[in-house]
Amino acid sequence: MRAIGFALMALAITAAAVIDARAETPVMGTGSAFAAPVYIKWAEQIKAAQGAAINYQPSGSSVGQLQVLKGLTDFGGSDVPMEDSKLKEGYIRQFPTVVGGYAVVVNIPGVSAGKLRLTAPVLADIFMGGIRSWDDARIVQLNPDLALPNLPISLLYHAGGSGGTYAISRYLSKTSVAWRDRMGIGMTLSWPVGAGVKGSYGSASTVPMTPGGIGYAELSYVTANNLATVQLQNKAGRFVLPNGRSFAAAAEHGDWSVPNYAVDLTDMPGEHAWPIVTATFALVPKSPDKRTTSAAVLEFFKWAFAHGDATARSMQFVPLPGKVKADIVKNFID
Repeated sequence: MRAIGFALMALAITAAAVIDARAETPVMGTGSAFAAPVYIKWAEQIKAAQGAAINYQPSGSSVGQLQVLKGLTDFGGSDVPMEDSKLKEGYIRQFPTVVGGYAVVVNIPGVSAGKLRLTAPVLADIFMGGIRSWDDARIVQLNPDLALPNLPISLLYHAGGSGGTYAISRYLSKTSVAWRDRMGIGMTLSWPVGAGVKGSYGSASTVPMTPGGIGYAELSYVTANNLATVQLQNKAGRFVLPNGRSFAAAAEHGDWSVPNYAVDLTDMPGEHAWPIVTATFALVPKSPDKRTTSAAVLEFFKWAFAHGDATARSMQFVPLPGKVKADIVKNFID
């Protein structure tokens, strides 16, 4: 019995040492600007709780994917699921961490926040340059009670590879034949009009300074900067605003059983569902030379799944369903 006791004690000491080593291992992540607010906050909290050093730099989903494929970061963040072939080639784990959404934001003098209504075909025409003024008849028809000015529309899209552009284009390709045929789906697009800004941060800082401006940004940037959002017509025909409730309504209908958790949450059914919702994904190397840092990354997300839901909700994100979190922990972490 004494031998068993000593063995159990030794095992406990070893496990504690492994946990301590993980906590002391500095970790660098980069990628999705969408996920940055909640990752950075979680990193602050786990450092206070356990001393873990997690540094995350928003650089865009395409950079996150590229950096992790090249072995230049300890984990990547991407709002776009990586292709199965690249996951196998790079020997990378992929799993979702949280759900959020992109708001369409505008700066229209005389129009209050949350009042403008748009449908997907009208939004597509605005983004493709077919509608160039805020008093266009197609916008007026959707908003008969608003005094829309004769003001040119100034599109501000995300320059470079962007998960926001991917989510917007995925949504519009489902709802506008013209968009699907002309623009398609991608993290980068050949925009026929407008000017590029640096992700959600660029939209949040530039749209308020641009009379007639329209752009798109992750909701935590929108709320932090008091931006004016647009109502969009969803799949059920209802006009809805972007918020935690409408994001959660979309997430309820997601198929989380797809390979590598590459769930598509755009244009989901449901009366209250916001149509531009996405999961954001962690990309974690499985290669032996990244064993220590990858273990620290996985412990970080395990901690976030257990302790980070309230923080996520406070920042307008939706935690993953409990079963999905349990499956990720079982498959990748424990």
